[in-house]
Amino acid sequence: MTTNDPKGTALITGASSGIGAVYADRLAKRGYDLILVARNRDRLTALARRLAAETGRSVKTLPADLNDKADLARIEATLKTDGAITLLVNNAGVGGAGPLLGSDIDKMDDMIQLNVRALTRLTYAVAPGFVARGAGTIVNIASIVAISPETLNGVYGGSKAFVLAFSQSLQHELADKGVRVQAVLPGATATEFWDIAGLPVHNLPQSIVMTAEDLVDAALAGLDQGEVVTIPALPDKAEWDAYEAARRAMSGRLSNATPAARYGIAPSA
Repeated sequence: MTTNDPKGTALITGASSGIGAVYADRLAKRGYDLILVARNRDRLTALARRLAAETGRSVKTLPADLNDKADLARIEATLKTDGAITLLVNNAGVGGAGPLLGSDIDKMDDMIQLNVRALTRLTYAVAPGFVARGAGTIVNIASIVAISPETLNGVYGGSKAFVLAFSQSLQHELADKGVRVQAVLPGATATEFWDIAGLPVHNLPQSIVMTAEDLVDAALAGLDQGEVVTIPALPDKAEWDAYEAARRAMSGRLSNATPAARYGIAPSA
């Protein structure tokens, strides 16, 4: 359903296909104008034309490789200077499915640069404006590997654990300033991600693979419900709540002047 109620502008990275393209479709239909960022200029152009025709929203494209410093700086500048932007979706990212010790270190470094550096810099570019205006939303696409590091590649899991922790810390810092932050943790999703990661999606049990459409619809429903962390496939939210409660309870006991008694170490003078 298309709405004529304007919501400002959403900038979406990794927008040319998969999860990012579905976010573009859904947000345009919710009343957002769009700025679409991705490397594939032809796909971006085709998507922008379709969404503009279907929804009547303004849809701009910014072809960019976020691992290129000059391209990244251009997107940062847009986020800093365009006061119409009310929503940032940090979706661009890559993954890996192979064993850590069997992976190409240069590819792992590229993964860190995109999944961590680019996401961080784009968030830092937009957040001050949101704080100044007292409103804005940042959606960071993480992954279930953020809390299940034994799954898939360790560098990928580490990069998404950063996204989760960064999002939670940012929400804690900015919640009273009118800024919303949501981390979305997809499980296996039917996108090109798996081909790039080296494990085509048809090799996965279909019972665990969600469509990108269902994933984004669930993520947006979680955003509407005020969730800071959304795990679209998790049947019972109480499991996450218990996990978080245990983490928060333990956090008050993680620093002490003396080692834990179980180590049998006499405190130094």
